[in-house]
Amino acid sequence: MLWQRQLVPLEGVAGFLNPLEDDGGPMAYIPTPPGAFGLPMARAIDRLKRAMAQQETVTIWGDFDADGVTATAVLWEGLGQLFDQGTTLHYYIPNRLRESHGLSKAGLDQVRDWGTGLIVTCDTGSTNLEEVAYAQRLGMEVIITDHHTLPETDPAAVALINPRRFPTGHPLATLSGVAVAYKLLEGLYESLDVPPHFALEHLLDLVAIGLIADLVDLTGDCRYLAQRGLKQLQTHLTDHPPHPRPGVKELLTLCKKTGDRPTDISFGLGPRINAVSRIHGDARFCVELLTSQDAARCRKLAYEAELANTRRKGLQRDLYRQVMDRVAALDLATTHCVILADEQWPTGILGLVAGQVSQTLGRPTLLLTIDPPSSAESPETPRLARGSARSVPGLDLYNLFQSQADLLTSFGGHPLAAGLTLPVERLAMFTTAMNRAVREALGSGIPQPSLTIDLTVTVADLGQDLFRELKLLEPYGMGHPVPRLLIRNAWFANAFHRNLRDATNQGVGFIKTEFDLGDDTATAGFPGEWWGHYKEELPEGRCDVVVELDHSQRQGYHVKLVDVRSAVGDTETVQPDVALTPDFGDFGLISGHLPRLNASLTAHAESINAASPITVWQTLAGMAKYLARTQTAVSRDYLRERLRISEVSLDLGLLALAAVGLTPHCTTDVSGWIQIISDQPASPDPQPLKHFLEALAEEQFRQRYALGRSD
Repeated sequence: MLWQRQLVPLEGVAGFLNPLEDDGGPMAYIPTPPGAFGLPMARAIDRLKRAMAQQETVTIWGDFDADGVTATAVLWEGLGQLFDQGTTLHYYIPNRLRESHGLSKAGLDQVRDWGTGLIVTCDTGSTNLEEVAYAQRLGMEVIITDHHTLPETDPAAVALINPRRFPTGHPLATLSGVAVAYKLLEGLYESLDVPPHFALEHLLDLVAIGLIADLVDLTGDCRYLAQRGLKQLQTHLTDHPPHPRPGVKELLTLCKKTGDRPTDISFGLGPRINAVSRIHGDARFCVELLTSQDAARCRKLAYEAELANTRRKGLQRDLYRQVMDRVAALDLATTHCVILADEQWPTGILGLVAGQVSQTLGRPTLLLTIDPPSSAESPETPRLARGSARSVPGLDLYNLFQSQADLLTSFGGHPLAAGLTLPVERLAMFTTAMNRAVREALGSGIPQPSLTIDLTVTVADLGQDLFRELKLLEPYGMGHPVPRLLIRNAWFANAFHRNLRDATNQGVGFIKTEFDLGDDTATAGFPGEWWGHYKEELPEGRCDVVVELDHSQRQGYHVKLVDVRSAVGDTETVQPDVALTPDFGDFGLISGHLPRLNASLTAHAESINAASPITVWQTLAGMAKYLARTQTAVSRDYLRERLRISEVSLDLGLLALAAVGLTPHCTTDVSGWIQIISDQPASPDPQPLKHFLEALAEEQFRQRYALGRSD
């Protein structure tokens, strides 16, 4: 698999797998020295040494996400060996709900009141030209450490240390904010005649948390730092860690992780750190949580982070449903960029939901919250829309925002994830302009969601041996994702679902289905799970599945279901049988969206198109079985929007249901609503189903043709 991904030349394999020799021998990977940053690094080090000599007050200006928080914590501990914490060393993190990423004039006024003479940013600041100039007018100098997009003109800072100056492929090119901050400390400590009695390696666990949580490409020095950081991270649950972090220990305990896997960060520590600012706005206590040696205080703060993450999950679920309801009213054949706004949407989770919607629809998605109307005291205050955007592969959001800069108040971020602010009155104009820009940028059309398959295996292959082989290639991340395994002709057994509960034993509204996976090679089922789905969504009979192999102390070896399709050959025509159609249970009507039964799978030259007419029929029949069983009424509009079909196709689909014994009846109390009555016919008529499938295939062809012409 490593050869297939072409991530490293043959001579670099040893360093890729293990940067440090286990027997204490020479290093297999040689990290890049901080001096590679050149003059900006030298200037930053000289300025910090002058601040030390003159006993100036230094303020660390961080950011509120996991990368920014860990970067702040790294500088707080690293510079805290050279400056007096709380006296000549402070930190400032913007409030996510009231401020935006980056420097702000109001914040600069506050840190100036602390007596600050030098600001060191981390994970932010590259595009803050105006704010850096303002800081200078206040008598403060600024060192910028960041990894976000560079401006055309550098701000007037003492130094701008940003790995985006390196060419693609350079070992430092993909460093995140916390890694850049760590490199600054490396350079500073190396330059001192008498460095502190503090090993910078003690900070590598924090570096790994920020790197992996920020989803940067784990190549070059990023991979090296993450590997070493994970080794440090897993010591916190031991009896005598070399550099204890009570807060990290408590977080690992709450999320039931050990710290030895990158997923322990991406699905455990990272979301909990991020949730604090998403829910409360103020993330400053996260720095204390990561650096304090007060076990009782850390236990309390970790519990607060856990509760914030629970609250975040509920808000994210509810907002996703609201957004998908709004999406159902859009004409996706002509909508190339989804832009939606609402006064009630919570700012802190817009980016998370935008990412979900973008992945589901295969379109860049921008979600914004609108300021309340101006008060009578300040009627001239402009009303703004603020939000987050997520893109699709191959589409650089930041460049698109640059092309529309005249319409925006501010923006910043990465090619695939960005934030923006604009006046409400410009929102309609911006929506039109972005749709046109996305259409022109993509050219050949909206990219279809796909899954890349790494290996084809059997159920008998799953287990410890395969897991250990794949674990050799960890840490996985952006550019080197968790391997996805295709298992053909499998089936599900012993499936059940349950509601998940938080640390207070309260339900969080999240569903997980557990099952045993079998095939002809296995004598017993292999355990698996499917997050966010009910057991009724698992297809009956044989199917092809895509899974990720995982292990935890609590569950042992198991698979995570990524996607599933009926086991049908590419050219084989199958007559659908309603008896083999899954009953979707409450999920189909409550959650507001339908399961992806036919996501596109790409394995070598194999491509399987999504949303086939058979899949639409299976979905309709499954919902009808549930409606008949529960005697629940549903509107025609609901069925049409959820199935993404026309009125004509829906009529034919309802006739096909009646032909197999699921007869629709109009309700007498509400116009346009129907109920399904189960009355199996003596001899089912296949012709209505045939007509429905033919009409749906024609409808989908016309939609694709129209989309191709519009592109």
